[in-house]
Amino acid sequence: MTTVILNKHKEESVLRFHPWIFSGAIRKVVLDKDHRGDAPEEGELVVVQSSEGQTLGVGHWQVGSIAVRILEFFTDHLPDNFWEKSLSFANGLRKSARLSREDNNTYRLVHGEGDFLPGLVIDIYDDTAVLQAHSVGMHKHRMEIAEAICRVVPEVKNVYYKSEGTLPYKAPIPEDERKDCYLIGQTTSCLAMENGLTFGIDWLRGQKTGFFVDQRENRALVEQYARNKTVLNMFCYTGGFSVYALRGGAKLVHSVDSSAKAIELVNENVARNFPECKNHEAFVDDAFHFLDHAENKYDLIILDPPAFAKHRDAVKHALQGYKRLNAKAFEMIKEGGLLFTFSCSQAIDKDMFRLAVFSAAAMSGRKVRILHQLHQPQDHPISIYHPEGEYLKGLVLWVE
Repeated sequence: MTTVILNKHKEESVLRFHPWIFSGAIRKVVLDKDHRGDAPEEGELVVVQSSEGQTLGVGHWQVGSIAVRILEFFTDHLPDNFWEKSLSFANGLRKSARLSREDNNTYRLVHGEGDFLPGLVIDIYDDTAVLQAHSVGMHKHRMEIAEAICRVVPEVKNVYYKSEGTLPYKAPIPEDERKDCYLIGQTTSCLAMENGLTFGIDWLRGQKTGFFVDQRENRALVEQYARNKTVLNMFCYTGGFSVYALRGGAKLVHSVDSSAKAIELVNENVARNFPECKNHEAFVDDAFHFLDHAENKYDLIILDPPAFAKHRDAVKHALQGYKRLNAKAFEMIKEGGLLFTFSCSQAIDKDMFRLAVFSAAAMSGRKVRILHQLHQPQDHPISIYHPEGEYLKGLVLWVE
């Protein structure tokens, strides 16, 4: 197996179980004697050693600033049962959190580095698993992973591979391999249950794996506060927050998204759960346009925008976007209203986001209190050795 040797003292983060080896930390690469070509293939398994010859682990080689993502520490090979063992550990966490039960069959089984499987995401929707590879290495193991899912989670009968939009664009992968497809089974049913509510999950054409599983607990919190309130759900996508607010007894819910397809899905999900609902209305509109022209003021506003900063270069612009968006919400919220505001941008940390919201609050001239500080749920764990895995930030604010 090809060996990656680090520069002196560059093993320290790996000894603390950080899974990334950056290209600048590498002194040299020693190819296996039977290796073809003059460099490791992207996705190839390689051994990582310190400058002193200590074996630090085995992981996937990739092109870019992160050169190796370690899968197993302090060994030079993956055990034969590696995938099944790793998925079993991940499944054990979800079982202990009681995420798979009669009224809830929607949860994340694997969350990349948080489950010590960097580059891999697996979401469960009833009897279907949606597998997403973010690295060529995980792509190469996709069938082994799919088969292991079915052994570890017997309820799963179908595995859909949805990686066309997440695999590295320039990676040497044949076009036919990149296409989204079923690896195991097939189904026409796209319904799943979350906390007793039924949602249509469009993993074929929808964003991410078809649903934003990471907001489950925060949706439930909206339900607790929604009784007799007028609610505005901005960037609503499939309407998760809206459906929870309706179950919580909201007297009016408005859902807004720029995508007409998303608004169709919102209306379908509302109808599935509340067939006779008369107090929900959905709008296809740009968020800022809607906020500029809306005639109503609301008791409860939810701001859950897509990532404003997908890389470090966009941070400054993103912070201005969060500030402007929250300032509009402070203008539109009633006295004694609640604002649920979120950022899913990994490049924006908690302090940056809080400062942007603080600036918006200060501009409004209103008294604002923090009631809750929100984050990603237990099936999106953060490795204590990899704090970069914390991406979802949220605040619940009381506005006088």
